[in-house]
Amino acid sequence: MDNSTKKATLLLEDGTVFYGTSTGLDGTAYGEICFNTGMTGYQEIFTDPSYFGQLMVMATSHIGNYGVHAEEIESGKIQIAGLITKNFSEVASRAGKSDSLYGYFEKEGKVAIKDIDTRALVRHIRDAGAMNAIISTEIHDVEGLKEELKKCPNMEGLALAPVVSTKEAYEVGPADSEIRVAALDLGIKNNIVKCLTDRGARVKVFPYNTSTEEMMAWNPNGLFYSNGPGDPAASPEVVAEVSKGIASGLPVFGICLGHQMIALASGLNTYKMHNGHRGINHPVKNVETGLGEITSQNHGFVVKMEDVEASDNVALTHVHLNDQTVAGIKRTDANCFSVQYHPEASPGPHDSRYLFDSFIENIKNN
Repeated sequence: MDNSTKKATLLLEDGTVFYGTSTGLDGTAYGEICFNTGMTGYQEIFTDPSYFGQLMVMATSHIGNYGVHAEEIESGKIQIAGLITKNFSEVASRAGKSDSLYGYFEKEGKVAIKDIDTRALVRHIRDAGAMNAIISTEIHDVEGLKEELKKCPNMEGLALAPVVSTKEAYEVGPADSEIRVAALDLGIKNNIVKCLTDRGARVKVFPYNTSTEEMMAWNPNGLFYSNGPGDPAASPEVVAEVSKGIASGLPVFGICLGHQMIALASGLNTYKMHNGHRGINHPVKNVETGLGEITSQNHGFVVKMEDVEASDNVALTHVHLNDQTVAGIKRTDANCFSVQYHPEASPGPHDSRYLFDSFIENIKNN
């Protein structure tokens, strides 16, 4: 069948319907719908475990132009539930590419639809807020889609780190390094580990449910808590272990979900945003230096600013300049800091990679 004429339907939880066409990657998929404003870096986005189970709308019109590359994956598979685009390119033009985006999605059995008015869709999500949605090239009856959508869980209250975390611990980096970082995998990206090993660290990545005692038995001199999907408040057992890590006296660094876990372990609260921050051009101010950073971000939950301001042992280090939300904190009574955004910048600008240098320096000086 000619895919250019095969119908595709998108139904949002609020009843809004968009119609497009099939890319040939047919099926039905549901999840929380979100949009990313990045013009490039779609492969890194699709393989980021923090996006697990979400329907991705790419704000840029053309997706797939430059195919996929073996060195640009952030995890072992495509993490998004499905893709919604304006123009989907089956032809990939790029030196060194390993596959087309179509071939990549086809191998992993992922659904992707095209010819959706993504500008109108993004504007609608921006105004109406994050919600669940369903895409299908098989079901076009709206009532039938509504019934199918009922199977989709709400992101609020959902613990997803158990789904995306490694099942077994593994080690990377120079075996004889004096810098030993124990990383708790809540949905860690490959480039975060690479940013640590590039700075000479030996990194052992542990499953999400590893006890602090087990991590400490490896004799690390630094602890790292990773990014990941889901509601941070839904994993109190992880928060309890992060509390132990902070109390260990070792330098601690957290990114994204790890940052939120550190905040919860410090007596702060998190909440679900009307719309998250997802893109590679988010402006952040380092309030300690006064310098600005353009950052890569991907999160739907955030730490309460009022709680930071009222805390006796937490100080604000970074603020998001678009909406004045918390972008970074540090403990004033422990060797611990964290940021809400992605300093490994995959994709994105490298303005914030100094944070990895700061963490390594904290380890060397501890």
